[in-house]
Amino acid sequence: MSPASSELSEQEQRRREERDALERRGIDPYPYAWDVDAHADEILDTFDDDLHQPEDGEVGGYKVSVAGRITGLRVMGGSAFFDLRDETGTIQVYVRSQDLGDDFYDEVFTELFDIGDIVGVEGFVFRTGMGEVTVRAADEFQLLAKALRPLPVVKETEEETYYEVTDKEFRYRQRYVDLAVNEDVRGVFRQRSKLISTMRGFLDEQGCLEVETPVLQPVYGGASAAPFETHHNALDMPLYLRIADELYLKRLLVGGFEGVYEIGKDFRNEGLSRFHNPEFTMMECYVAYKDYRWMMDLTEDLLRTAATALHDTPTVAFEGHEIDFGGGWTRIPFFEAIEEATGFDLYRAGADRVYDVAANELGLEEVEADMGLGGLLDEIFSETVEPTLVQPTFVTDYPIELSPLAKKHREKEGLVERFELVVAGREVANAFSELNDPQDQRERFERQARQRAAEVDDDVDPEDLIDEDYLRALEYGMPPAAGLGVGIDRLTMILTGQESIRDVILFPLLRPEQ
Repeated sequence: MSPASSELSEQEQRRREERDALERRGIDPYPYAWDVDAHADEILDTFDDDLHQPEDGEVGGYKVSVAGRITGLRVMGGSAFFDLRDETGTIQVYVRSQDLGDDFYDEVFTELFDIGDIVGVEGFVFRTGMGEVTVRAADEFQLLAKALRPLPVVKETEEETYYEVTDKEFRYRQRYVDLAVNEDVRGVFRQRSKLISTMRGFLDEQGCLEVETPVLQPVYGGASAAPFETHHNALDMPLYLRIADELYLKRLLVGGFEGVYEIGKDFRNEGLSRFHNPEFTMMECYVAYKDYRWMMDLTEDLLRTAATALHDTPTVAFEGHEIDFGGGWTRIPFFEAIEEATGFDLYRAGADRVYDVAANELGLEEVEADMGLGGLLDEIFSETVEPTLVQPTFVTDYPIELSPLAKKHREKEGLVERFELVVAGREVANAFSELNDPQDQRERFERQARQRAAEVDDDVDPEDLIDEDYLRALEYGMPPAAGLGVGIDRLTMILTGQESIRDVILFPLLRPEQ
């Protein structure tokens, strides 16, 4: 539905009148296609004065056909310059009335074209007297899309760039505008894409197979989180958006694949923050016949490769720190890390003792006596240890209460073979020696299901929360294996220097627009 005229700004109303005027002249403001054979960066990189500079009055030999958005316009009588921005950058375009025809130049271009319009230009490349490489619209010049809303004005000085719109919520909500005016933002998402392609290439070289598993699941599992619920009408059954890929990927190990990975969306029906979006991207990888110690080495290699691909060095700047992904990362057990940070040895301590330390000795405000041992330990770790870990650090050997899918530690009672990778105070990766004993897994699922049912609704049957098909798969035999999950969004934040997860997700979830 078009906005009412009374709701339009003066510029918006004028642009609509310009569109109507174009149509009256027989000019389609939205034609079908344009043949592009060059981009701004290519032209600027390859232009050669000796080969392509025309003599006075001659048409140059470096012919191009380009298209993009007008981002700056300078009219000077019978000629004009404008900045044309395409996906790769910005190049100057020169137009003259004698090339376009006086009627088109005077009555169409200067009167009915605006900053923000998308145009196609065919002509030759030359260098102006001011030394700027420029495309002269000598052959063809066409409007490709009339912009009915003005873009935010960008003003640049040697020190700063000023935006008419600086509100981040506007930028997140209208990301298309943010991308159109902010080349740095486009660069962040190019780096995100390169990160994912680098990880994919690395895992392919390891012999892992990229797969796809269900997003809609009859039983959600693989993590402790609240799911999004939906309903399938034809089957008349509830379904859940997955909270993790894990259980389906491990079914594939049962089926005989020895290395599988998936890069895809997961969904958790929880709060929003600088580090959390309900829809997020994970890479999960499972490799048969390996353990979590092997997976630590793989993780170092993977992230070193990714950081170097983006920056030509494994060291990146983030929040005032130089983060070194070069390898040789610190490895520290969970309880040892807590003792170093707090002075309290809580290994083998009961829930009452841990609650006393958390609430009374450490004064943590978010703890409750009924959180359970795992929840209390997690809160202590999150508040006292995690924020202090700036350089990549593997925190290992977690309490079993926090890890229902990890194999019991081969040497230490009450612990599991698990690590989390923490970088700049944030969990970036999580990995296990995977639990493949079906009886042990059933007992842990049952405990977890009882806890979930109590937290969600006393009327929920814990049996409905147990993935019986996964347990059946384990009973056919799953080889020993190592599993890894990497949060793509958080890793992208660190590798691109962004302060919020919303800065690395193209269209983050926001409250309804008022």
